[in-house]
Amino acid sequence: MCSAMASAWWPWVLVLALLSGLAASGFPRSLLRLRGKRSLPEGVVDGIEIYSTKISCKVTSRFACNVVTTRAVNHADKAKEVSFDVELPKTAFITNFTLTIDGVTYPGNVKEKEAAKKQYEKAVSQGKTAGLVKASGRKLEKFTVSVNVAAGSKVTFELTYEELLKRHKGKYEMYLKVQPKQLVKHFEIEAHIFEPQGISMLDAEATFITNDLLSSALTKSFSGKKGHVSFKPSLDQQRSCPSCTDSLLNGDFTITYDVNRESPANVQVVNGYFVHFFAPQGLPVVPKNVVFVIDVSGSMSGRKIEQTRDALLKILEDIKEEDFLNFILFSGGVTTWKDHLVQATPENLEEARIFVRNIRDQGMTNINDALLRGISMLNKAREEHLTPERRTSVIIMLTDGDANTGESRPEKIQENVRNAIQGKFPLYNLGFGNNLNYNFLESMALENHGFARRIYEDSDANLQLQGFYEEVANPLLTDVEMEYPKNAILDLTQNSYQHFYDGSEIVVAGRLGDEDTNSFKADVKGRGALNDLTFTEEVNMKEMEEALKERDYIFGNYIERLWAYLTIEQLLEKRKNAHGEEKENLTAQALDLSLKYHFVTPLTSMVVTKPEDNEDQTAIADKPGEASYQPPQNPYYYVDGDPHFIIQVPEKDDAICFNIDEDPSTVLRLIHDPVTGLTVNGQIIGDKEGSPDSKTRKTYFGKLGITNSQMDFRIEVTTEKITLWNGIAQSIFSWLDTVTITQDGMSLTINRKKNMVVSFGDGVTFVVVLHQVWRKHPVHQDFLGFYVVDSHRMSTQTHGLLGQFFHPFDFEVSDIRPGSDPTKSDATMVVKNHQLTVTRGSQKDYRKDVSSDMKVICWFVHNNGEGLIDGVHTDYIVPNLS
Repeated sequence: MCSAMASAWWPWVLVLALLSGLAASGFPRSLLRLRGKRSLPEGVVDGIEIYSTKISCKVTSRFACNVVTTRAVNHADKAKEVSFDVELPKTAFITNFTLTIDGVTYPGNVKEKEAAKKQYEKAVSQGKTAGLVKASGRKLEKFTVSVNVAAGSKVTFELTYEELLKRHKGKYEMYLKVQPKQLVKHFEIEAHIFEPQGISMLDAEATFITNDLLSSALTKSFSGKKGHVSFKPSLDQQRSCPSCTDSLLNGDFTITYDVNRESPANVQVVNGYFVHFFAPQGLPVVPKNVVFVIDVSGSMSGRKIEQTRDALLKILEDIKEEDFLNFILFSGGVTTWKDHLVQATPENLEEARIFVRNIRDQGMTNINDALLRGISMLNKAREEHLTPERRTSVIIMLTDGDANTGESRPEKIQENVRNAIQGKFPLYNLGFGNNLNYNFLESMALENHGFARRIYEDSDANLQLQGFYEEVANPLLTDVEMEYPKNAILDLTQNSYQHFYDGSEIVVAGRLGDEDTNSFKADVKGRGALNDLTFTEEVNMKEMEEALKERDYIFGNYIERLWAYLTIEQLLEKRKNAHGEEKENLTAQALDLSLKYHFVTPLTSMVVTKPEDNEDQTAIADKPGEASYQPPQNPYYYVDGDPHFIIQVPEKDDAICFNIDEDPSTVLRLIHDPVTGLTVNGQIIGDKEGSPDSKTRKTYFGKLGITNSQMDFRIEVTTEKITLWNGIAQSIFSWLDTVTITQDGMSLTINRKKNMVVSFGDGVTFVVVLHQVWRKHPVHQDFLGFYVVDSHRMSTQTHGLLGQFFHPFDFEVSDIRPGSDPTKSDATMVVKNHQLTVTRGSQKDYRKDVSSDMKVICWFVHNNGEGLIDGVHTDYIVPNLS
C-alpha cells in the first residue's frame, strides 16, 4: 500500500457535520457566541473545530495512491457526534480507513462482504455507529462515518484509496469537488506526480475562486519526470467576503496533465511485474460506418428529446466526409432515415439535419427491433461491399427506459444482439436518466466489445452526449493485439482490443515468469486506415532499474498494485456476463485478489471497530458499482386532511407543505400532463351542515377524478364508491370490495375500506386513501387523501397544485428563529425567486396505513402556498372533475 505521504486531489467533498446542536439546526451563531464562557478559535461550530484538512496524492505511472486526512477537536463540555464524509471516484478502491482518538489508532480490516455485513448489521441493530459508501452523483461515491468524541478530545479521520488514471481526450484529469463548509485553519491539497516518460503539460484550475486569489494560493510546476501541485489557501483567502466567517471553497478543483510520447509505447518493469502503456499519435483516422439508434418513445418528451436533437446536430458538424451514417428511431415501431448507409457528404449532412430537427417523441419502447435493424444495416454494408474497405463499424444506442413492446425480455434481447453482431463491431449503450435497467444496457454493451454510459438528466445532457461521441469519433487502429514472449508472462490482463481511439490509452499489465531475464520485448499489432502496423518496444532490464531508482517519488510495489487493480476491474466486468461455474471462478479470483491487496471492491467491505465504554462503534466501507447504481427512492407528493399539501424534496432531505382554503364544491386541478394524457382533479367538501362552529369548519377532498385521455379511461372516486368508465362502458365498485382490475397499461386495486391503488404502466402510481369517521359524528364526515408514490414517467410539462413539483426545484432556508408559537420555529425561505416566511411543522402520512400516526416534518408556506406555487391558488380552479 502507498505510504502516509500519498493522497489526493481526487473527486471528493469533505464535510464535517454536527448531527446535533443549535448551530446545526441554523440558530444564529452570533447568539451562540454571546453565551459562550470562553473565547474559541475561529471556525468552531457548536464546539467542534476542524483545525486541519490535508489531501495529498502520489501518482506513479498513472497509478494514484491518495490519502484524505481531517483532524478535529471537541471544545464543548460534553461529548459530540461528528461525521466524516469523503466523495471519491467510482472507479477507485478504498484500501484503508483509520480512526485516531486521543492518540489511539483503530485500523480498518478488509473482509469478504457477507462476513462484514453480518458485523455491520449486528452493530446497527444494537444502535452503534455505522458508516458506509454509497453512489453520489456522476463520478463519485460517498464514504460516510460518524463517531462520538468526548469533551476535550481530538479525532483524526484518515481514508486511503487507489486508482489507475485513465487517459481521456489526450490528458489525465484529476477532478476534485471541494466543499469543507467552514473555515479550516490548515487546509491543503498537495499532488506529487512521477512519470518515467516525462511530463509534457500540467495545469490546475478552480471554479470557486478568482484567478487572482487562485494564483496566490496555488503553486504548480513540472520538470522532466516530476510534477507538483499545491493549493494552500489561508483563512482570509477562504472567506466568502473580507468580514465573512463562511467559506468560499465550494466547487470544482481540477488538475490535468499528459506525458511525453516520443515512442507510441512505454514498458516498465519493477519487482517481477510489468506494465505496458500504448498511445500512438499522428496516425490517420480510420473511416467508420456509424448507426445511431435513438429512443423517441413518449418518456423522451420535452427536454430530453430537445437535448438529443441538439447533441445530434452538433455531432453532424463533427462527422468526417469519408464516414457513412444512418439514423434509426424507435418507439413502438422502428423508423429509418435512409434504407442503407449514406456517405457524409455536405448534401447528405444537410438532409440529415432536417431529419434530426423533425424528430418527435411518441409511443412505446421497442429496443430489440431497432438494434437488430441497425446491426443488419452495418452487416449488409460490410458483406455486400456497399462502403469502401479498411473501415470500422460502430452502433450507438440512446434510450431512457426499458423495452415494453415487441421482444421485451432483456436476456432474449441480449441473445439476439449477440448473435447478430458476432463480435464484428462494438455496441455502445447510452442510458438517459435513472429510470432504466442500466445493468442490462451495460451487460449487453460489454459482451459486444463496447461499454455503457449513463447520461444524467441535467442542463448539460446534450454536452454529455457530444462528449461521449468525441471519445469514439476518431479510431486510429482496429483489431489491436498486444503480444509478449511466449511462456515468459503469467497472469496477463486483457491484451486484445477492437479499437484504439485517439486521445485514449491502452494499458496491459502482467507478471514475469522469469525475473532474471535481461531484456523484455513487447509487440503491438493493429489495422490502420492505410495499412497494418506493428509497434515494437524493447526493454533493457538494467536500464529500467536505473531509471526507477528515484524511490523518494514512488511507492516501490506500484506496478504490482496496478496489475492487481486492473485484474480485479476486468474480472468484475467479465463476471457481469458469466453464469454458473464460470461466474463462481471469476468471483473467487477477484475476491482472493481483493483480500490480498486490501481493496474494497463490490465483493469486499472494510470494517473499523472502536471499543467505547464497553461497547463497540463499528464502521463499514462498501463498494457500490455504476451498474448496481440505484437512483434515490421516488419522491412522494400528497394532499390529505384539511387539505394539507406535502411536497418531498429528496435533494434537501426535507419537505415543504401548504394548505388551500376554498369553499365546499370547489374543484381543484391537482395534476395535468398533456403528454401522457393524465389528469387528476379533486372536489372539496366541508363539515356537516349545521355544525356548531362554522368559523373553524374544516374542508377536505370528498371526490377525486382521474382521467387518462390516451386510453379513454376515467375513474371517479367518492367516499361511497369507485366508478370506472372505459369509453362509454361503466363499472361501479364499493369500498366494501377487494378487487383488482387490469387492462393494457393500467392496473387498479381496491383494498376493502382502506385504499385504492392505480398504476399506469411502470412509472405512474397513485394511492387514494379512504378516511372514515363515526357516522354519528356531529361535525366531521368521511373524506379522501390522494398520494403520488411514483411519477417518474410523467413528462416535464406536468402541472397542477401537485404536478408542478414533479420537476426538480431548489430552495434555501436561513435565519431559523423562535416563532409566534413557542413549539414551532420560523425561518426565511428563498424559493422560485421569492423570499418567504415559513414555519416548521408536521403533517400525518397515511400512505401505508390509514390508522398510522407517521408524521412528515415540513416547512409550512402560508397564504395558500403563495410564492411557492406558480401563480395563485385560484388559477387551479376548474369546472368539473373530468
